[in-house]
Amino acid sequence: MWSVLDEHLWHSCDILADLVEGRLDRRPPIATTARIQRGDRVLAVGPAQRASWRALGDGSYVQESGFVVGRPAFVLAGVAATAIANSARRNRAARDAQPRWVLDGPGEVTISVYGMYFAHPTSPLGLYWDSDGWRAIDLVAPDAFQASFVDTRGQHVTVRVHSPWASLMFALAARSSFPAHPRLLGRSWLPPEFEEHCARAGRPCRPAARLLVDGVDGQDRPQR
Repeated sequence: MWSVLDEHLWHSCDILADLVEGRLDRRPPIATTARIQRGDRVLAVGPAQRASWRALGDGSYVQESGFVVGRPAFVLAGVAATAIANSARRNRAARDAQPRWVLDGPGEVTISVYGMYFAHPTSPLGLYWDSDGWRAIDLVAPDAFQASFVDTRGQHVTVRVHSPWASLMFALAARSSFPAHPRLLGRSWLPPEFEEHCARAGRPCRPAARLLVDGVDGQDRPQR
């Protein structure tokens, strides 16, 4: 059975093979609203979602004073209710201070030779494949590219971009900045026996996983 993800992986292999073999000029131009640098080339565009590993709060909360006036029974009930409310606020603040994956929202991802740009009104994301800010990358699922990096404010950020183009993003980042990444060298950024799966489906797949490791005639990696 041929899935939507299979289609994106097949095209990713075709794109990467053209990139390594220096044949990108034969590919048709792809439209995008993202700003592209001079000399860059768009490789793919599509819907995506961004998620960030972060806390929702800093552990602080507003505590009620619990000052109650009236009969003793009323005062005791009011104090107890205030204590319960403060305990709930404290527990919620403690939970919010724990980092977790937070969905930032859907948008459009543009992937190019130089990097990627995720368009979103409040949580945009732009990354260069050869940036010095990279700390780690991974492909945590066939449709989830995870990256840790230091942003322009000097803060350590970890994000996931959920997209059928996740494998393409991982391969481009690994090729430029993590050439010894186990997934790149082990060719596991593609599902097991993906090339055989394509052949059985009548869609022979170009050997992008091998080309990214071996290169073509000693060809250098592209530089910005």
